[in-house]
Amino acid sequence: MKQSFYKNASVAIIFAVLAAANAVAQVNMEEGKKLFAQTAVPACAVCHTLKHAGATGEIGPVLDELKPDATRVEKAIRNGIGQMPPYQSLSDAQIKLLANYVAAATQAEK
Repeated sequence: MKQSFYKNASVAIIFAVLAAANAVAQVNMEEGKKLFAQTAVPACAVCHTLKHAGATGEIGPVLDELKPDATRVEKAIRNGIGQMPPYQSLSDAQIKLLANYVAAATQAEK
């Protein structure tokens, strides 16, 4: 009886942790989407196409096709690239969130 209780409790804890992690991931995706579409100045969506964000910019690369990983996006945000300026007004946390959002939204390979 005790063994069954502990097994069921362990399974319940695992599901609770997974549900919490999923909720955090969803919040981060929404926060990343907001950074991409609105908060960053200028907004990334002005130049880039990204289906998840509903963005249809035509100046920069189509991110859905490019599928950049988070490291590549973070580097571009920090340093600028081509016509894209560096985003000095974003905090480190915002840059990391935005980079992870773009990588996740485009399903970049890790």
